[in-house]
Amino acid sequence: MSEHIIPGLKNRILQIIAQFSPGASSIRVFFHRLRGVRMGKNVWIGYDSIIGTSKPHWISIGNNVEINVRVIIIAHLQDVPEPNEGKGKDYISVKIEDNAYVGPGTIILPNVTIGQGAVVTAGSVVSRSIPPMTMVQGNPAKPVAICGVPFLTRKIPREEFLSKLKPIKKKN
Repeated sequence: MSEHIIPGLKNRILQIIAQFSPGASSIRVFFHRLRGVRMGKNVWIGYDSIIGTSKPHWISIGNNVEINVRVIIIAHLQDVPEPNEGKGKDYISVKIEDNAYVGPGTIILPNVTIGQGAVVTAGSVVSRSIPPMTMVQGNPAKPVAICGVPFLTRKIPREEFLSKLKPIKKKN
């Protein structure tokens, strides 16, 4: 039992440092990488975000991803077996692909992929995978629009991004 205490304690200390430190694209990213979160380049993590408290190595974040303030990413639930947990070090429970945007206050649950260029609006609860270039909102998060261009290219003005959104019509 004691062999699990030291790594667990180290993980929790690094989580707290990352959660409250300055440096959304530098210090926070550095400490989450030390914890084992797999991250690409140009990742931005907002203040007070919690990323996988006990299984950080089950989370993969791509390039050019923005995770806004107070986002919670949960890689597993206590006493609930993961479907592919026995597959070793390569197991990923939560995958956020390149150019995705996760809005403030979002909760991401285990066993989901947020597709390339997807946008999760503020306060959403992601319980199912999101297709690429899709905007979702709500609890549970549901598709509301198709993105014409990725939100985070930084080369495209916000107005142009909004003008290229194609609303998804609700079925009655």
